[in-house]
Amino acid sequence: MQTNQPVLPPTPRDQKGLAIASLVVGIINLCTWLLPICGGPLAVAGLVLGYFGLKSSQRTLAIAGMVLSGIGLCLVLVNAIGGVLLAPEIESIFNSINQSLGTY
Repeated sequence: MQTNQPVLPPTPRDQKGLAIASLVVGIINLCTWLLPICGGPLAVAGLVLGYFGLKSSQRTLAIAGMVLSGIGLCLVLVNAIGGVLLAPEIESIFNSINQSLGTY
């Protein structure tokens, strides 16, 4: 015999692992922003993980991870733009050092 109980939708799983991962990636990102090849993808990953982690019970960790990743992304962009703008000057400095030392 069947009972006439309503079928409840499955409860969504808690995404707290994503929130914690966002925070960890954000912290690591602040250590690697000097290397744009590493810092850029980590910042994007931290922002994405934080976005999906907002639906968890650990919302504050997700927000903190997103903030740290956002700061890291800004630092990566400033570093990359500075590197592009300063590359000719740095090259001329190295050339003058090589000339003063004498090339052998």
